[in-house]
Amino acid sequence: MENVRELALDMLMEVLEKGKYSHLVIRSVLEKYNYIDVRDKAFIKRVVEGTLEQLIRIDYVLDQFSKVPVRKMKPLIRTLMRLSVYQLLFMDQVPDGAVCNEAVKLAGKRGFKGLSGFVNGVLRNIARNRENIRYPDRSADRAKALSVRYSMPEWLIGFWDQAYGEERTEEIVKGLLAEHPVTVRMRAGLSKEKLEEWIQDLSERKIQVQSHGYHAQAFTLRGTEGIQNLPGYGDGLFMVQDVSSMLAVEAAGPYLFQEDKELCVVDVCAAPGGKSLHMAEKISGRGTVLSRDLTENKVSLIRDNIDRMGISNVTARVWDALLFDENLLEKADVVLADLPCSGLGVMGKKRDIKYRITRKAMEELADLQRRILDVVWKYVKPGGILIYSTCTINPEENEQMADWFVQNHPFEFQSLSPYLPDPLKEQGASGRLQFFPGIQESDGFFIARLVRKGK
Repeated sequence: MENVRELALDMLMEVLEKGKYSHLVIRSVLEKYNYIDVRDKAFIKRVVEGTLEQLIRIDYVLDQFSKVPVRKMKPLIRTLMRLSVYQLLFMDQVPDGAVCNEAVKLAGKRGFKGLSGFVNGVLRNIARNRENIRYPDRSADRAKALSVRYSMPEWLIGFWDQAYGEERTEEIVKGLLAEHPVTVRMRAGLSKEKLEEWIQDLSERKIQVQSHGYHAQAFTLRGTEGIQNLPGYGDGLFMVQDVSSMLAVEAAGPYLFQEDKELCVVDVCAAPGGKSLHMAEKISGRGTVLSRDLTENKVSLIRDNIDRMGISNVTARVWDALLFDENLLEKADVVLADLPCSGLGVMGKKRDIKYRITRKAMEELADLQRRILDVVWKYVKPGGILIYSTCTINPEENEQMADWFVQNHPFEFQSLSPYLPDPLKEQGASGRLQFFPGIQESDGFFIARLVRKGK
C-alpha cells in the first residue's frame, strides 16, 4: 500500500524545490501508480494541486505560527508543513489529528525525527486557532490582502489593476481559484447513441458530464483523475481541449465551408494538436492541415493524437516557427498562430505558473511573438485568414500585439461575431476577444481574426 501523503510530499518536492512542472509531475505519478484506489489518486491530486494553488496563503499562515520562517525551514520540512496546512485549512473531511500525526510520522521516516516536536506543535497550534488567523487588512493594503486571499503574487495584482481595473482584477483572481473541470471536444460525427453510451459509462464511474453552451462538441468532466483511463480515450472519441481553443478554430470562418476548394491550413505552434485535429475535421475531404512545432517531443504528442483520433488529413513536422519556409509563401488559406505566451490564463490548471513567471519573461515572450508573426504572415494568401491566439491575460501579448500586427502588416481585423456563440457575439465584433476566467466559461484566452488584404 502506497503512502498517499508521502507520494504527495515527493511530488511537491519535485515542483517546489527542484523546479519541475506540476502538470507533468502529476501526470507522471498518477500514470505510474495507476493501480492505486481512485479515491487515493483523487486525494493525491487534490493535495498537490491545492497546496500549489494556495501556497502564498499557506506560507503567510505558517509564518504567523512558526518561529522559523518558511524560507529558512529545511526543504523537506517546509514542503511537509505546506501540504499539511493545506489539509488543515481547506480539507474539512480530513481530521486534524490525522493530518498532524501523519506529518510527524513522515518527518521521522524521512530522517527528521528531531523536528517531530516542531512539526506537531506548529500544526496543532494552527488547527486550534484557525478561526483566529489574522489576514492583511484590505483597507490598509489592498494588493497584499488580495495576494494572500487568492494566493496571487502582488506584482501580478498590480499589473492587472493597471491593465483592467481593480474590479476586473478581483474577478480574474477569484475565477482562477474556482473549480476548473476538464473540457473535451467530442469527435465530429459521433452518433447520439454512442454519445449517450459514453456519458453513461462515465456516470457509472462517478464522473459528471455536462454539455458546454459555447460549442456543440464541447463537454465538461468533473471527478476524473486520469484522462487516459477514461472510456473512449483510446478509441479517439474525444480530445482534451478548452472551449476557447475550439472557438479559435471556428473563428477561421468561411474558409472552412467553401465547396469545391482544396484548403491549406498551417498550424505553426501546434502541440499537442487540439486545434490542428479540430481544423482537420472541419475540412475533411477538402483540404489538409500542416501541424508544426519546435521539438520532436512536442511533435510526437501531435502524432500520438493524430493516431489515436484516426484523422488522416494532418501532417505533423518539426519546424522552428522563426524560420521562413519559402515553400509555403502565400499558400495557406488559414494560418493558426497560437503562440508561446506567459500562460496567465491557464494558471487555474497549471498552478505553478504564477510563481515562475516574471515581468521580464513576459516582455521576452511578447518579443518572440512579434518575431514569429513577422515570419508566418507571409504564408497567408491574399484574402486568407490568420488567427492569432494566446492562453494568457496580458494586453501586451494580446490586444496590443494584434494592434501592432495590423499596423505593420497587410492585414485588417474582421468581426468574430458570426463564428461565436450568442453570449459572446457582441464582445467579438471588433475582431478581437479576450476571455477571462470567472467571467466567460473558459480559460483565460485571446483570439484575433485577421484577414490579409487583397484578392
